[in-house]
Amino acid sequence: MIDVLVVGAGFGRDFLPLYALHPAVRRVGLVEPNASRRSAVAAELAVDDEFASLDDALAGGGWDAVHLLSPVRFHVEQTLQVLASGRSCASAVPMATTLDDVERVIDAADAGPGRYMMMETALYQREYLHALHLRDTGALGRLTYLSGAHMQDLDGFPPYWMGYAPMEYATHIVAPLLGLAEASAQSVRCLGSGTLRDAHRGPGDNPFPLEAALFELSTPEPLVAQVTVSFFENARAYTEGFNVYGEHGAMEWPSVEGEPAVTYTAGPADGAHRGRPITREAAEIPDRLGDLPMSLRPHTRKGTYSPPGGRPPVDLHAWHGGSHPHLVHEFVSAVVEHRSPTIDAHRAASITAPGIVAHRSALRGGADLLVPRF
Repeated sequence: MIDVLVVGAGFGRDFLPLYALHPAVRRVGLVEPNASRRSAVAAELAVDDEFASLDDALAGGGWDAVHLLSPVRFHVEQTLQVLASGRSCASAVPMATTLDDVERVIDAADAGPGRYMMMETALYQREYLHALHLRDTGALGRLTYLSGAHMQDLDGFPPYWMGYAPMEYATHIVAPLLGLAEASAQSVRCLGSGTLRDAHRGPGDNPFPLEAALFELSTPEPLVAQVTVSFFENARAYTEGFNVYGEHGAMEWPSVEGEPAVTYTAGPADGAHRGRPITREAAEIPDRLGDLPMSLRPHTRKGTYSPPGGRPPVDLHAWHGGSHPHLVHEFVSAVVEHRSPTIDAHRAASITAPGIVAHRSALRGGADLLVPRF
């Protein structure tokens, strides 16, 4: 049994109940600097302990693992702090926003006894797991092209998102494409599109509301993946998904979030018509629950959680394709079993670095740049 700290009562609220329900977790603590938010969430969910800062929580001793759900600018230093304490660390994406910081996290993870996991939701969402099933059963055939897009309107978000380079937050698309291809990104050419308005500029050097990149992958046969990330000045409803195309079949993310995905299947050429017949079907994607503890299985879909002590039930939304229970179970299992998580520091780096290099390419007018291997 282990004790887990969750840092951040915003996004962290979705994860606190999952840790509390996990059969290998004994205690769950919350770190949140905002006192009113901290006390409200702790009372609502019957959290075992609460702290105003990560420093306070770690100084008090105990706690085997920490899950960071703090803003991006804190990820690297908080990760290094947790790993230096000998504890295991899970971090929301991205791992880092510079290659130097990627290396720092790898070095810290390799040097200490704690486990590191980047909590990439895209690698456990039901659509990705289904695409893996299609690939592994041969339904797709030889892969020929991959693409994906994360489009989101960040107007009204906290000030630290202003000027954020889109490609530095590309892991939600890069991760599933590399996973499906079983490859790493070798090189990238990226272009920025549009010009950020002054109100969206922020303090950084990014001038683009949207960036589009073409990655060459490390596969035996030529294979490319196209990735687009947009944060401002683009009239598109939220989407965060991928498409995978193969010789025999394909799967496309729904154009509207929450609608069914679409699969395509090519039949044999009959010699009488141009092209092969293509069958298109709306696909209701199933949950794949086999690896999850029974207590977590209901929470891949929207539902309620009943906190201990007779507190009223609370809603749980199950965002990101039902991935949250899978992420919690993988992290807890890796800590308990003293093994590397599926998304360890090296894999996290291979998912994070392509976007960092892609933004550099965009700043250089689409220069063809190599992506470091990890």
